[in-house]
Amino acid sequence: MDSLEAKMSKNSSKYAWHLIGKASHLLFWVRQRELTPYNILPRQAYILSLLYNLDHKATLDELSRLTDRKTGTLSIIISRMERDGLVKKLRENPRSVLLKYELTPKGIEAYKTSSKLKSEKAIFSVLSEDERQQLISILEKVIARSEKIKKAKQS
Repeated sequence: MDSLEAKMSKNSSKYAWHLIGKASHLLFWVRQRELTPYNILPRQAYILSLLYNLDHKATLDELSRLTDRKTGTLSIIISRMERDGLVKKLRENPRSVLLKYELTPKGIEAYKTSSKLKSEKAIFSVLSEDERQQLISILEKVIARSEKIKKAKQS
């Protein structure tokens, strides 16, 4: 542990914050490197995964709630994905203004490719199944508290 981390580790809340940030950055970096040969960005892979698991289609609002991103931010990502042929826009009802985004065959293939990559499994294999379940439980608590504070600050 370097001197900065030794100092930070004296305050467990700050150190936990530091480690979550560091882990998040490294996980994103590894995923980005793994996806680069396939011309897929990590955020695109995440949205492909959500769409695939939502029966291949969802509205921008649904994706916004699931990703905790603003619709404007998601709209930019989805527009690029549409330009790349990964998703297509459609109306459930021709008279409706409600748009849904649906995976294209190319998007389904990109999802399948991105879900077969091994970095996720390699990283989390260092933990036993019980440890992964504990990590999930801890992260869910941190996320729930963060969401509660976020909502309070927005009010």
